[in-house]
Amino acid sequence: MNEEFPSAVPEIPVTDLARAAVYYEKCLGFHWDWGVEGIGQVSRGGCRIFLTDDSFRGGGVKGTPVVIWLNLDSKTAVDELHEAWSGSGAEIVAKPESQPWNLHEFTAADPDGNRFRVFYDFAWELPERGGRKDDTAEREDARARS
Repeated sequence: MNEEFPSAVPEIPVTDLARAAVYYEKCLGFHWDWGVEGIGQVSRGGCRIFLTDDSFRGGGVKGTPVVIWLNLDSKTAVDELHEAWSGSGAEIVAKPESQPWNLHEFTAADPDGNRFRVFYDFAWELPERGGRKDDTAEREDARARS
């Protein structure tokens, strides 16, 4: 079996596709690739996101806000993106902070309440270099109980 797996393309529910796409362009630095109603796509680098409105989801299904995690390569990259998004008018929910769970992160939101948690996993930088505790046995036990 081929272990390669394509990048996921999340679907983000929005109330007004064009308004959301403009926000993603102006405030988050994405490129509005296509779509004006129903479904559209924004992208930035290797990140692709589908924006969908009520007409696409159909049947009166309302979209619940989602959380997208963006994994950057360093604390500096997290801080620089926070600065760029702050400067372009993005809604910042939480400023960059190194958390006890070994992630340096900040949170931003779009006009529909969807969240972006932008992070760097710094566990690999810890002095013991072992990073996180090896929890393989605990995960196997949990699998067996499920």
